[in-house]
Amino acid sequence: MAGKRILLIIGGGIAAYKSLELIRELRRGGASVTPVLTKGGTEFITPLSASALSESKAYTHLFDLTDEAEMGHIQLSRSADLLVVCPATADLLAKMAAGMADDLATTLLLATDTPVLAAPAMNVRMWQHPATQANVALLRQRGVTVLEPDVGPMACGEFGPGRLPEVTAIAAAIGAQFADGPLKGRHILVTAGPTHEPIDPVRYIANRSSGKQGFALAAALAALGARVTLVAGPVNLPTPPGVTRIDIETAREMAAAVEAALPADAAILVAAVADWAVAPRTSKIKKGASGPPKLELSENPDILAGLARHPRRPKLVVGFAAETDDVIPNAQAKLAKKGVDLIVANDVSGEVMGGDRNLVHLVTASGVQSLPETTKANVARQLAARIAELLA
Repeated sequence: MAGKRILLIIGGGIAAYKSLELIRELRRGGASVTPVLTKGGTEFITPLSASALSESKAYTHLFDLTDEAEMGHIQLSRSADLLVVCPATADLLAKMAAGMADDLATTLLLATDTPVLAAPAMNVRMWQHPATQANVALLRQRGVTVLEPDVGPMACGEFGPGRLPEVTAIAAAIGAQFADGPLKGRHILVTAGPTHEPIDPVRYIANRSSGKQGFALAAALAALGARVTLVAGPVNLPTPPGVTRIDIETAREMAAAVEAALPADAAILVAAVADWAVAPRTSKIKKGASGPPKLELSENPDILAGLARHPRRPKLVVGFAAETDDVIPNAQAKLAKKGVDLIVANDVSGEVMGGDRNLVHLVTASGVQSLPETTKANVARQLAARIAELLA
């Protein structure tokens, strides 16, 4: 981040005090920081504190006659290399999504063509509210990097997602925005993990996918400079630095999230999506004398094939094939049937699925390249390099 100029917009939430720590972390990395406090932000920290730590003037008002004589808000928004909103409250996210400009912070956000990163912090119910989730989805679709909040206890006494991410994680995500590599400027969509298809309120159909390979790939792509959107099934894995994560549960939710993430330069669908869904019961199925229940199955959407035929098809579409028999022939058949550019095939007949190592074969129309068995992190780095070559 050395030499980079960060415009830091501080929203009105209890987590605003952590923005002071973020200023120090960014300056340690060599960046210059210009603070902008919303009216709510000044209720939690003072402009003097932000100014002292940043060694820069802290801005608070849109109609400052001295600065506005030369349209200072335009100058502020366009002189920065990155706009960071921390904490991004539910109100700020809503205003960003609606295109409002009723104070200095929102005017800066609307007047800029500079990349924007938002670190949300709010009550768990506010974060999970459909309005907030819709706003976040819209902002991500427009190219704003919205980090996932942390899960934990909150100042209000509740527990769940909504805590501001750790300052070191925010700083790492900011650093990733400036990563210079062969994928810089590319948007890549990755899916990872299993899907859960509910049977009743307490049971579901799933598979053994851990999500480790998809998460490792998302991290490797971000390290090469890509803007990565990771659509993740139910897994207990930390979000890679600089990656935008969207959590889903079912195959249909994953299909909708993939659609919302378009356009993308490439899509790598690593997730082990359930082929079938169950018509879920509203009450728990009880064990009875009549024997096991009969489950009514319906076919889930084919996300990979649908993306390959999509009007906004990414330039490169990559699928994964976990096979127990005839690994390469089955992968070649899948390549032709789905209409994709590359299939990454691996043998899961042993104890591979869910582990930390992988042996994969890269199957294209021109042939097969088998990689030696190694860690999933190494597989991810090799695959990310191959994707960079194909996009180039």
